[in-house]
Amino acid sequence: MSRLTHVTAGPYAPPAARRELVATSADGARLHVEVHGEEGAPAVVLAHGWTCSTAFWAAPIRALASTHRVIAYDQRGHGRSPAATAYGVTALADDLVAVLRAVLAPGERAVVAGHSMGGMTIMAAAGRPEFDEHTAAALLCSTGSSGLVQESLVLPVRAGRARTRITGAVLGSRAPLGPVTPVARMVLKYATMGPGSAPDKVEACARIVHACPTGVRHAWSRVLAELDLDANLAALTVPTAVIGGKNDRLTPIVHARGLAAALPNCVGLTELTGMGHMTPIEAPEAVTNAVRELVDSYLPAPEKEKTP
Repeated sequence: MSRLTHVTAGPYAPPAARRELVATSADGARLHVEVHGEEGAPAVVLAHGWTCSTAFWAAPIRALASTHRVIAYDQRGHGRSPAATAYGVTALADDLVAVLRAVLAPGERAVVAGHSMGGMTIMAAAGRPEFDEHTAAALLCSTGSSGLVQESLVLPVRAGRARTRITGAVLGSRAPLGPVTPVARMVLKYATMGPGSAPDKVEACARIVHACPTGVRHAWSRVLAELDLDANLAALTVPTAVIGGKNDRLTPIVHARGLAAALPNCVGLTELTGMGHMTPIEAPEAVTNAVRELVDSYLPAPEKEKTP
């Protein structure tokens, strides 16, 4: 079985960080944090999704780091962040707040972007004083606030209790994913990506997802199956953009449309034709452009020009 946790060459290979640090969450969980780009540049914070890692943001980081200070962190139990004893929406919010405190000066603000569970992290933290202090705007990529298992289209059968039950069992399975094989790539592409996804993008996603520890994957699947952050949307008052793939089977486009309608300050909904769930790898240009637009619109000039 390959132990490779990400691809090592090409645009989806993680770039070397300028510096690394550890942020400590409220319950003592330790979070691996990377900082790319130069101090003084406008700050962007990236939160990855379920079964992923900082490597998932490789292409956006490469594109943004020349003009932005890009902070990415591993969610607890993922990547280089050790497994923890607690998993839940409170932990998601606590962890994001811990990262913001660790990398941003008091009062300093950033654009915070989250993919899938990373978007749910932003929703979970909405309304917290620390989040409001440090967040100028947000980007929600391929995510939803509730009904994740019920709305999933991974199983191509009619919606109903049977589909929900089977989908929950599949996504919450304790079975190891095993090595990255041609069959594994085919299954992952079908479940998480658009039909036209190039082989190098499928390979990048497969390496990252298959590296997630089985116990961590199962623990977070239980949290996601019961997720209900609908009430949190009212507290997400910062300017927020939403991106979703029209071929997303895990969080179908109905979620993106629902978020855009419910958010108190939605500044745009982008629906990506032919794209699935893995938008930062499938459509890195669209994600990167959305981040840049938020920075240009909502980070004040003094934050963007701290150096002479």
